[in-house]
Amino acid sequence: MMNKIMLGNEAIARGLYEAGCRLVSSYPGTPSTEITQYASEYNEIYAEWAPNEKVAMEVALGASIAGGRAFCGMKHVGLNVAADPLFIGSYIGVNGGMVIAVADDPGMHSSQNEQDSRYYARASKTPMLEPADSGECLNFTKKAFEFSEAFDTPVIIRLSTRVSHSQSIVEIGERTNIDIKEYAKDPAKRVMMPSYARGRHVIVEERLKQLTEYSETCEFNTIENNNTKLGIITSGVAYQYAKEAFGDSASYLKLGMVYPLPEKLIVDFAAKFERVIVVEELDDYIESHCKALGLDVDGKNVLPICGEFSQEVISENLLGKTAEYKKLDVNIPVRPPVLCAGCPHRGVFYLFKKLKLFVSGDIGCYTLGAAPPLNGMDTTLCMGASISAMHGYNKIRPESAKQSVAVIGDSTFMHSGITGLIDITYNKGISTVVILDNSTTGMTGHQDNPSTTHTLKGEEVEQIMIEDICRASGVKNIRIVDPYDIVEFENVLKEELTVAEPSVIIGRRPCALLKYVKHAPPLKVNADKCAGCKACMQIACSCISVKDKKAVINSTLCKGCNLCAKLCRFGAIGG
Repeated sequence: MMNKIMLGNEAIARGLYEAGCRLVSSYPGTPSTEITQYASEYNEIYAEWAPNEKVAMEVALGASIAGGRAFCGMKHVGLNVAADPLFIGSYIGVNGGMVIAVADDPGMHSSQNEQDSRYYARASKTPMLEPADSGECLNFTKKAFEFSEAFDTPVIIRLSTRVSHSQSIVEIGERTNIDIKEYAKDPAKRVMMPSYARGRHVIVEERLKQLTEYSETCEFNTIENNNTKLGIITSGVAYQYAKEAFGDSASYLKLGMVYPLPEKLIVDFAAKFERVIVVEELDDYIESHCKALGLDVDGKNVLPICGEFSQEVISENLLGKTAEYKKLDVNIPVRPPVLCAGCPHRGVFYLFKKLKLFVSGDIGCYTLGAAPPLNGMDTTLCMGASISAMHGYNKIRPESAKQSVAVIGDSTFMHSGITGLIDITYNKGISTVVILDNSTTGMTGHQDNPSTTHTLKGEEVEQIMIEDICRASGVKNIRIVDPYDIVEFENVLKEELTVAEPSVIIGRRPCALLKYVKHAPPLKVNADKCAGCKACMQIACSCISVKDKKAVINSTLCKGCNLCAKLCRFGAIGG
């Protein structure tokens, strides 16, 4: 045994290793991505990136059915995608233990919504654990597999951005080698047609009763008795915030098992105190449970329902204390969210704005093209929705097809864009789809995907060509363009927007931040030629600024993409 400081996500991966997990399948999504990346470093674990979260969970279910311990990880919106196999997984149970990690994102640091995944546990009747630090991440993961096999159920571990990405001490152990369990054919357990599913539902309800009874004495739920006036009921990282704000001036019921929640344990705890406060991020999930038990508790009446908590939020709202800060009397400019220097997507969004197109956008790093001054998107819904929503928009406004495009990245196209494209061709749509292929999953830190040439383990594989998929989906007009060639890209856009049938434009150039990409020398501005017109500023490149009414290029950032030079009418920018 030894102690080590680890990220919460790293500790989850270590827990998978020590628990004898054999298979990990996930789709990258901040703040959950690193779990699978760390897991892939263990040779004893087969780890893969799946095309999307639904596939990942189905792969893990298949591994569990085969008798091996299995895991899949995702962020909160990924659980929406994986909901179908989650609910069925609860019905069929497990053979080898199965653990699912879902990382919520209070404060929306990298997400399109705030979503409380605890409701998925309740809706699917799947037990859920919630660790509060890295040490618990490791321990809860190991115990979750035992828990899974003991109760014949998948187990969800709920994380949050701060638990996933903060560090604390964990105790490292050795791997326990768990034999693959024997597989026995059992259609009544695993074939979910109505006649069998009805019987499984009865079993799920009986299991839920057993789990609820177990929650009363569950080792994951702990009490810290400090005084008889104030009791705090909490879970996860909210416990850390409450503990730092109140210290020993309150007693705590820390719920490590958040579904099903105990009843007697909570009632007995609350009876000891003059006041009980439920401290939880996002929804009033635990608070509603307490009130259903007839308890008079404070919660969202004194704490916010939106946004991320912190020690300061707890102190200000519950103690009326404002933390003292050292203030820096310097007006530091705000750094707006922008596409990276040399990003191959930049010119595409510039053209969208220039041509005044309606742009149905998607989820990815290219979503930054929606920010000023590019303003290159009208909508962003969810993964893959750009293509489907564009089809619906054009069916209502058929005349708009000549002035609208859908834009999506290569990884997102593989995730859930393909079916939308098939919908267009099958239903005689005439939408134009722009696929930005930067040869990686850029939004979560350069993970491979089916359209690249390597697996998560670094093995070389046959590249799945996006144009082949588009062709097989029924698209006849497919154009491949280098997005750095802004003149050619504009011509192709204009041409394809006039075509009265589905068309796809693939903007293909690797992400500028990939290690193997070689860049041209940085550009320079000839101050004598610069007219100070700021045309080069329209592309929102972080390399370019204006000083003394003249454009200036930061040579340490510039990738030599030459886009700004093509916008300069005075020839002031060059190598």
